[in-house]
Amino acid sequence: DIPELELKPEVDVLLSTNAEMIETLEQCVMNWQTQITVFIEEQQNKKPQAPGPMAEIAFWQERASILCALSEQLKEPMVKKIMLEMTKADAAIVQTLEGTVAELNKYRVESDDNLRFLSTLERHFMNLATGSHFGVILETIPPLMDSLQIVWIISRHYNTNERMLPLMERIAWQLCERVSQVVDVSTIFKEKREMAKSMARDAKQVLDQWKTSYFVVRAEIEESGRGARWEFDRKRLFERTDYMASICQDLYNVLQVLVEFYNIFGPELKGVTRDQKRIDEVLHRVDALVLPIEEVRFNPFDMSNKSSWKTIMRDFDSTAQVSIITQEAIGNHLMRKFNDILAQYCKEVDSIIEIFQTNKDKPPFTKDEPPVAGSIRWVRSLLYRIKCTILPFLEVPEMQESEKCKYTQVALQFRDYETQKYEDWLTETENTLPLLMKKNLLTVIKNSSASDNKLQQRKRFLVNFAPEITEIILETNSLGSLGYPVPDVAQNVALQKHRFIRTVKEVMHSGCKRINWYSLGISNFIKQGLQVVSKFKLVINQIQKNESEIDAKLQSMVMANLLKVPVLDKSNELPGLKEFCERIERERAKTVHVLKRKYTDIRALITKTEHLIMETSSGKAKSMVDYYSHWERKVMDSLVKMILRNLQAFNNALMGSAVLFQVDAILSAPKIVLQPQSKEIYWLLMQCVRDCVESTKQFVRWMRGTCIECPPQRVGTEEEMVTFSFYTDMCQHPQINESAMTVSQNIQRLFFSVERYLSHWKRYRPLWEKNKLISNEKFAERKPSCVMYDDKLQFLSRINQEVLSEPLFKTFHIVHLNLEPLLHTVHKTVESYIISLGSLLKKSAKEELYSLKDELMVLICVFFFVCTTTLHL
Repeated sequence: DIPELELKPEVDVLLSTNAEMIETLEQCVMNWQTQITVFIEEQQNKKPQAPGPMAEIAFWQERASILCALSEQLKEPMVKKIMLEMTKADAAIVQTLEGTVAELNKYRVESDDNLRFLSTLERHFMNLATGSHFGVILETIPPLMDSLQIVWIISRHYNTNERMLPLMERIAWQLCERVSQVVDVSTIFKEKREMAKSMARDAKQVLDQWKTSYFVVRAEIEESGRGARWEFDRKRLFERTDYMASICQDLYNVLQVLVEFYNIFGPELKGVTRDQKRIDEVLHRVDALVLPIEEVRFNPFDMSNKSSWKTIMRDFDSTAQVSIITQEAIGNHLMRKFNDILAQYCKEVDSIIEIFQTNKDKPPFTKDEPPVAGSIRWVRSLLYRIKCTILPFLEVPEMQESEKCKYTQVALQFRDYETQKYEDWLTETENTLPLLMKKNLLTVIKNSSASDNKLQQRKRFLVNFAPEITEIILETNSLGSLGYPVPDVAQNVALQKHRFIRTVKEVMHSGCKRINWYSLGISNFIKQGLQVVSKFKLVINQIQKNESEIDAKLQSMVMANLLKVPVLDKSNELPGLKEFCERIERERAKTVHVLKRKYTDIRALITKTEHLIMETSSGKAKSMVDYYSHWERKVMDSLVKMILRNLQAFNNALMGSAVLFQVDAILSAPKIVLQPQSKEIYWLLMQCVRDCVESTKQFVRWMRGTCIECPPQRVGTEEEMVTFSFYTDMCQHPQINESAMTVSQNIQRLFFSVERYLSHWKRYRPLWEKNKLISNEKFAERKPSCVMYDDKLQFLSRINQEVLSEPLFKTFHIVHLNLEPLLHTVHKTVESYIISLGSLLKKSAKEELYSLKDELMVLICVFFFVCTTTLHL
């Protein structure tokens, strides 16, 4: 509660005129003190509400919000007025409150700092909690560990075992929780066998990856020497995950045993035996093997049920062993037929080779198939005939090496045949298609035996549409369906196939069916033909123009500068690091805004091309699906090149000779530190890199088979909508990750060299480590002579001159290290030593002078006494 108080009267007026008000204010301040103290204790006793890592973020968000609100209340004008009055009235009460407020501010800064670092981990925590499958979690764990390493090194509060170990425990709990939710022993055996095996295998890989990534990062920390070693309690981190991994392995082994039984007693065995009922009985017994596991009344992933689970697995192994005896007996019987099967297989391979050698120059294919694609389909069909036979035998130990080698040689021969056919077609198409497309639409055929009379000359006008173009179009479509990449020029021609044919039919139909030489519309027919040819030419030119514009926009994407180094202003003053990063961010935002408009323009140009070809503007024409995919791949390639080029340029700038920003070296006793600190510098520069990559979130992916941006989607049961962008591809791109890692390493090397340079200032450390008053007083207590004082003062004077001779700045690639604050502080420290020592010398000399004066006065008195006595005598 804040009492009512006028803000205008001066403090002295209020104190002198209203004693009752002062008493009220005193009680108010004491209440504040009590409330804040109780509040701090409550916050210290609070714990996250859930065991997962997201609860840790929610905990610090809540604390930061509450502490920030309370701090803002303490900054209100009325509160400041009350504090000012109470300082005059009773300073002790205010000092106590100020100490409590300082503690409150310390906790607020801690909360803000922790929230800032944990926010960088939120995306990884969300993947662990809501990832659609184990593959997402597997991909998340290594970068999560790398982020934890950065937090460990940079954070001021999460760099201790007391903070980091509980956070890692929460991550381990989340992994175990996801595995126990997905891998349900009561339903896993009802899934498809391969899917169930994959589920158990992936779950084990997730749990193993957690431990593997931990030790990888732990080794990196030890090798780098940055930050304390990870010496966490491994039992708390890995005991449960290791146990659950063993359970997943047990489930996988059980599923593998079932698969082996089903493979033996499958349809193939039923097809060659008369006693099918007996096989069904065996399969029923196989299904019954897993009933004890499906019907367990306890949680197998709970370590307290370890002995019960072992008992169930022992029972399964013993029961399965009896069945395996039957399995081996059947297997032995089948193995007696193995050699006969191999012999028959060899004959079949020889037959296929003979067919290939006979027909490889003129392979058989259907009437509608183009020759190259038909040849490839034919040779693939031959390979499939021998492949489907040998694949089941490749895992059999008794498989003879000769048969396996024979199959491999044939497969390589067929593959070389495919590759050669495709490469020959590709070379010929790239050389001939541009020439074919440059031919005129009509060609004139003259009769060489005709007379010279122009009217008697016999000419024929034919549509000059080369059959080779039709064949290339067919080959392009067929090879694309076979998985081969086709050149852009062939792809563009293939997209216009129907337009070519439809236009020719529409224009030429009347000349073939309706118009004859008696018709009066011959000139109109010719005029119409010329108009259509001209229109067709315009369409082609417009399509090429659209594609040129798209290429230009993609090239501008590639050349975009997302990490533009700011130019110095007219004052030539170097910016601080934060200002430097803010300038980069402002320029990046402008550039991304321009690029986003160009990305939108690309979609508009593709739709415009669709309108020219298909006369629709839907952005989802079925016949242009490949065209949309082609340009979407081009966009992604351009974004990858853009990010890589920017990261490389930023890396070159980091290690270049041009100074870009200033960092101050200051004395923060007992250490010499950078301002801002090295950890913050690393975080800010890496944030520039992260912002560069995250800028691709602005480029939304297209819906499948269209050039329409995909709207936000709801993933799983999450309420938050997810926007699919190219960022997902960028952050998983190995070259981008490698470039970002290179930048990170160079930043660390750069500031390691800065800190190594600052280490030579440590020779002045005794100046600020020792208390100058205590040190000088101890020196003075020894009653040193003036010579000793002079020696020490000369020594301090030399140090002072040495400090003043130090350079005021030092350049490390892009970093301008400003040493002036450090030099000034050390210089003032030396001067304070000299002044303190001088005052002690003055005091000592003064005492000796007074002592000498007293001694002289005594001697004078004695002298006068002697003289007086002598005169009297």
